[in-house]
Amino acid sequence: MERYDKAALNALSGPEARSEGSLASTLRTLLFFTALMIMLPIGLYFSSKTYVFEGIFGMSNRDSYFYAAIVAVVAVHVVLALFVYVAWNEGSRQWREGKQD
Repeated sequence: MERYDKAALNALSGPEARSEGSLASTLRTLLFFTALMIMLPIGLYFSSKTYVFEGIFGMSNRDSYFYAAIVAVVAVHVVLALFVYVAWNEGSRQWREGKQD
């Protein structure tokens, strides 16, 4: 049997193997942030409305709707900002790895 050095084996695996791994990683990240985008604002809306604004602050039902909606909108913006940050870092990491070849 012939012996192959590490560089030759990496050259044989090529960018196809790396692209499949990065595709799976990207899909996992997208699914995670999709679930977070759905569950976090809805959960924060109802929990802040019931427990914080009506329970602790004693607001009326009408006022608690308004402030709970603000909490949900802020949560959406935080999740979007986190997604952009993670996607930006993942893209720059893949670019650096590709540049080293």
